[in-house]
Amino acid sequence: MPKENERVTVVEHPLVSHKLALLRDKNTPPSQFRQVVRELAMLETYESSRYLPTKSVTIETPLMATECQMLAISPVIVPILRAGLGMLEGVLDLLPFATVGHLGMERDHVTHIAHAYYAKMPVDVGERPVIVVDPMLATGGSAAEALKYLREKGVRDLTLMVLVAAPEGIETVLAADEEVKIITCAIDDCLNENAYILPGLGDAGDRIFGTLQ
Repeated sequence: MPKENERVTVVEHPLVSHKLALLRDKNTPPSQFRQVVRELAMLETYESSRYLPTKSVTIETPLMATECQMLAISPVIVPILRAGLGMLEGVLDLLPFATVGHLGMERDHVTHIAHAYYAKMPVDVGERPVIVVDPMLATGGSAAEALKYLREKGVRDLTLMVLVAAPEGIETVLAADEEVKIITCAIDDCLNENAYILPGLGDAGDRIFGTLQ
């Protein structure tokens, strides 16, 4: 099972379970859905930032000098447009010093292969840890291509942070990138015939931005 892979972390906590239940509920309105996505992203960031490098610094407390650990370098947060934007503020709540890149992915209607239609990255993105955020990991195609794009930009330290993942998507991403770490709140059962995650939470982008038909 993907959950047993050492590169996959499922954030298990009563608060996470409670907030994930709110996201799954079809009656949760967009305003609350957006807020809960932000809160879950903040909770997940605690786990995602576990891998960030630290350095030793000397500080003065009110009583004496002491050695402390601080982050050695600020990360880059890359939301995959558009749904990833719903997680961005939650990540920045814990990592306000991080910089932000944006990556838009779309699937070719003929080849069904995803490619970047928009990308704006910090100039030094290849020298810093990168956390890619997107609420859903379904087939894994878009995520795998996003990771490939960032690898081509020189990124070495990559973490993919999602709220809900399908086993198929996890397997696709792990096969496509031999080093990426995946952080998720849940690994769901499977994909349906339309590539929606079951039980899932519907279309995250539509529910975040209130664009349901």
